[in-house]
Amino acid sequence: MRLVAAALVSASAVLLFALRLPAPGYAVLAAALVVAVLVDRALFRDLLLIAIGLLIVSTISVEADISYPNMALMGVVLSAAVAVPYLISRRVFGDREVWFPIKTGQRWSTLERWYLVAVLVLGYLILPSYFIGSGAYQNWPSISAPDELGRLFVGVGFVGIWDEVFFICTVFALFRRHFSFWSANLLQMVIFVSFLWELGYRSWGPVLTIPFALLQGYIFSLTKSLTYVVCVHLLFDLVVFLVLVHAHNRDWLDVFLY
Repeated sequence: MRLVAAALVSASAVLLFALRLPAPGYAVLAAALVVAVLVDRALFRDLLLIAIGLLIVSTISVEADISYPNMALMGVVLSAAVAVPYLISRRVFGDREVWFPIKTGQRWSTLERWYLVAVLVLGYLILPSYFIGSGAYQNWPSISAPDELGRLFVGVGFVGIWDEVFFICTVFALFRRHFSFWSANLLQMVIFVSFLWELGYRSWGPVLTIPFALLQGYIFSLTKSLTYVVCVHLLFDLVVFLVLVHAHNRDWLDVFLY
């Protein structure tokens, strides 16, 4: 029943973000917390923190919109989705499971450095075919003016950093305290991918976002470094940004294969 409660939390994200069905999503989330409080009070506390974050995010649409008011709104809401669970965990529960390891004191290995290069190469080879071939690039606004390019760049980067802070350092970490690595990783992946679907990674996007979310959880479990997983994500997002610019302006950055 403990795993059922956690799975219901993840399932609620599918309803809230991927399907945009708030009422059923909230009902499933409430059911998850009821099950958790009946079977394991410690699990209930951690699922409550995740649920609070999901509820905060669900108050807005996270579809790509780089207008100034929407960027400000998303910045506030997404920041609150991290800050509120963190503060409750620290100040109310007196717990330190949610943390953001920026300086680990460990040098990156040769393999880790080469993996960063591989991320760029794989992004270059895969992302143009996905965004342009599927038409998913149309889920992002057309951009050509300098301020639009700047806002897209900042928005893509901000959301990429937030993804790792929330889905990996918060959601994955809280699941991991109660379940095996792969159970926790699969649970966070469902939430991560559901969010990315609403953001714009649709069509066959989950073919990319599912392994990406699982790999990020795996890499974090090995490195214990928020800095490293953020670097991986931002390199990937750099290619995303360049591909989106090209997709909306085909004579710009005409260096991609698709």
